[in-house]
Amino acid sequence: MSRSFIVTQSAFNDLCAHIREVREVAFDTEFVSEFTYRPELCLMQFATRERCVCVDPFEIEDLSPWWDIMLDPEITVVIHGGREEVRFCVTNTLQAPTAIVDVQIAEGMHSPSFPLGYTALVQRVMGVRISGKETRTDWRRRPLTDSQIEYALEDVEHVLGIWDRQKADLIQRSRLGWAQSEFQRMVDEVAGERTRENWRRIPGLQRLSQRELAVLRELHAWREEESLQRDRPARRTLRDDLLLELAKRQPKTLDDVVATRDMNRSDYRRVAGDIAAAVQRGLDLPAGKLPPVEKAERKEEEQVLGQLLSIALANLCLQESVAMQLIGTSADLRHLVRWHVYGERDGEPPRLTQGWRAEVCGQLFQDVLDGKIAFRVADPHSDHPLKFERR
Repeated sequence: MSRSFIVTQSAFNDLCAHIREVREVAFDTEFVSEFTYRPELCLMQFATRERCVCVDPFEIEDLSPWWDIMLDPEITVVIHGGREEVRFCVTNTLQAPTAIVDVQIAEGMHSPSFPLGYTALVQRVMGVRISGKETRTDWRRRPLTDSQIEYALEDVEHVLGIWDRQKADLIQRSRLGWAQSEFQRMVDEVAGERTRENWRRIPGLQRLSQRELAVLRELHAWREEESLQRDRPARRTLRDDLLLELAKRQPKTLDDVVATRDMNRSDYRRVAGDIAAAVQRGLDLPAGKLPPVEKAERKEEEQVLGQLLSIALANLCLQESVAMQLIGTSADLRHLVRWHVYGERDGEPPRLTQGWRAEVCGQLFQDVLDGKIAFRVADPHSDHPLKFERR
């Protein structure tokens, strides 16, 4: 396999033409996210069966030939833990890539290991040790050293070989469709970030009133716009905990804003007027347009049933050799409890009752909740010690 470092547009265009011919490529990136609003793309790595290549995006004026390839449903792009690679595509094209394979997800579809790092995955599947010594590199700096380039090339060198072996095993287990549905779900989740209510992901907002949520939403929207204009990470513009505090205190003047604890820094004073204006927009919102408070969880009974299912799920995943994190989270289990036990059926059905998850555990867990199936300790020395029994 030939290895090279591309720094010219013509060589990059030739590489993209080669990828279109072979119709399959491993892809990875190196990026820095600490200093800018969106992660800064610093290096791109590609591997086909014939070539292993690094591309310097700082030197290539037009990267669109590659983004067009990611949108081509006839070309398979294989990544490892590739949410950021998908995100780069969505950012640059406003479209989602169409034929993505993620070997990190694929590994979790036939083993309990997820997420498994690339170095460990190469060792497990290919029996090859790689260095992984450049994880703290500042990829913005130039020139890159030979060891940095070699490290970057290793990140894609084994990806196609890993997928070959995973795919064969998934086909044998009749799970290739499971994996493909999870690849698509990951892509859809990343693509949906542009329209998702990301302000609802701020920790601690569950105790806020509707009016406080309206203020928080306006503050979050201001923070995103300010961060984009200044090209800096959003949390460096204003921390999440300060957003919450301002939503509760609702300062109406510049002096009120800077009187808030930790808000007396000079960079905060500079934007205090904008912050007060965002607060006022939330306060002025008509009552009929206030964001809803998310339904609170039931008390102890929902928690207990969710924990019961979590124990059963952990055992089942070991028994079936599939990663628990891919099947469902604790929130997914509680959703199933609310849906099936308490009849709260607003919105989409629980994820555990759909697709391949229903095949693995959906009906089983509903029968457990109905008391039709019990489980007990059958072999305490087994990696899946519980046994499910129909009553």
